[in-house]
Amino acid sequence: MRLREEREAVIAYSRRMAGDGLAVGTSGNVSVRTGDLIAITPTGVAYDDLTAADVCLVDLDGAPVDSRLRPSSEVPMHTAVYRATDAGAVVHTHPLHATALSTLIDELPGVHYLIALLGGPVRVVPYAPYGTEELARLGVEGLAGRTAVILANHGATTYGEHIEQAYTRSVYLEWLCRLYAQARTLGEPRLLDADQLEAAKTAFGGYGQGR
Repeated sequence: MRLREEREAVIAYSRRMAGDGLAVGTSGNVSVRTGDLIAITPTGVAYDDLTAADVCLVDLDGAPVDSRLRPSSEVPMHTAVYRATDAGAVVHTHPLHATALSTLIDELPGVHYLIALLGGPVRVVPYAPYGTEELARLGVEGLAGRTAVILANHGATTYGEHIEQAYTRSVYLEWLCRLYAQARTLGEPRLLDADQLEAAKTAFGGYGQGR
């Protein structure tokens, strides 16, 4: 089977989304890129029922290469991100707090230094119908200089060099949105300025075990 490891990784992370508060039902989608091929979740299939053979392979234009099921409706979004960035994986989610904030704000500000891991304050791009080239275009525009974007009245998208990084960024984004939403119920949050966020970004350059 072509890209078996990538297909299995797509399933493994897709199955984590509901428990991590990133999706409900069959919403959301996950993809991994290897060369000119993308392994991506099929549309409308329960994640617990997926097998490696169910995960679709498409090319960078979104054309099916090895797909017995129809690929995700958000193929245009995933392929647009891959063409515009050095992403090795893309995670699109429908998290509660990020989606709620998407109806209220134009940008998630620097409420915590972890936002530096996403490149800085996260933009909220205007609404566009799901699965469209317009949504894909807006998403890529919102990702400029960032690894996360919030989609108005819809959800969020993150990317990374590999699936673990892309998924972790989705988790961080939802936590930041939850933090900001909760802080706003108590008052006006103090925010980090550009210099403080840049210092955090620099510090993160030496964080962890170098993976």
